[in-house]
Amino acid sequence: MSIRTEKVASLLQQELGMILEKEFPRGGPILTVVEVKVTADLGIAKVYVSVIGSAKEQADTIEYLQQEKKNIRKILSSKIRHHFRRIPELEFYQDRLYEKADRIEQLLKEVRKEQE
Repeated sequence: MSIRTEKVASLLQQELGMILEKEFPRGGPILTVVEVKVTADLGIAKVYVSVIGSAKEQADTIEYLQQEKKNIRKILSSKIRHHFRRIPELEFYQDRLYEKADRIEQLLKEVRKEQE
């Protein structure tokens, strides 16, 4: 990524994090914007979100974000329009890094038990 796309991704991550924090009630799943990847033409922003909750809550949250991406983009536009001529289209994905890390940890524990 170029320096510009990295700066744009960083700004989008920060702003989207604040927007989603305000949009989601405290009683719902915990939601964190983990990473944003922006295409070279700044047309699409892939937003990776970590959702801490049950599997159903995770699926429902990602589905909700996909349904509301136009509204989220509109809110985002009102906050950062002075930085961009065109606000990137948003695509939301679930970040599964923690699940993968847990699986690796479990495998390592199994290997340690076998070695003992």
